[in-house]
Amino acid sequence: MIWNELKTAESSPRWKCLESRTDSKRSHYGRFSISPLLKGQANTLAIAIRKTLLQEVKGTYITYARFQKNILHEYSSIIGIKESVHDILMNLKQIVLRSELYGIHEASICTVGPKNVTAQDIILPSSIQIIDDTQHIASLTKRIPFNVTLKIEKKKRYTIENMKQPKDIFFPIDGVSLPVQNVNFSIHSYKSSDNIQEMLIFEIWTNGGLTPRETIYEACWSLLDLIIPLLCVEQNIKNSQKKPNPLSLVTKDRNKKNRGEGYVK
Repeated sequence: MIWNELKTAESSPRWKCLESRTDSKRSHYGRFSISPLLKGQANTLAIAIRKTLLQEVKGTYITYARFQKNILHEYSSIIGIKESVHDILMNLKQIVLRSELYGIHEASICTVGPKNVTAQDIILPSSIQIIDDTQHIASLTKRIPFNVTLKIEKKKRYTIENMKQPKDIFFPIDGVSLPVQNVNFSIHSYKSSDNIQEMLIFEIWTNGGLTPRETIYEACWSLLDLIIPLLCVEQNIKNSQKKPNPLSLVTKDRNKKNRGEGYVK
């Protein structure tokens, strides 16, 4: 059991993967431990990391859609298509994507009915990957063209209020499916020598856009990005030339590491 490994654990806390499985293309599960921790530290870490996992981890989303036909509003219907524009937008919202690149990218759907349009029909840049190409988008009941331009972004959670409307007639897609679906944690106390120490256990479920292991890496760096500036103090040029700021080395190290490598075993 994992308790036996605590005897040889280093004094500084370390992540360890206890279980990892893929239940389906859009359902990934991971269980991880952090130990050893002093009494009280586990709860402090758990709250911060859980909130960051649920709110700060970046995902890749379809954020806007523009239809070739003139559509007045999202509740319009299109002849030859079973779903309304609103239903199509809701289906696009559920498409799970994966990308290593930031910024805004363009994709498209160009097909002809009758057919069942799925995520497989989306024409994407090579840097973006569809996790489940069977996800439904629309049902074309007649021989009509179905042409849609999509905007894809990798970013944190957002709402329509802070989305900038493009100049062209694009329909915004709000409330997208976040990479981290759920996070549970538990704290376990044990005795080591004369001290009471703690082990923090995390259970993480993701939609496949990121693996649970990758979300831990992203969450920890997000916390560091928030905390490190608070540690930086003004230094005159003379002192900075004599001794480099060690915090800058941490930031540089991040750029050299691939996601998850060397952080979660």
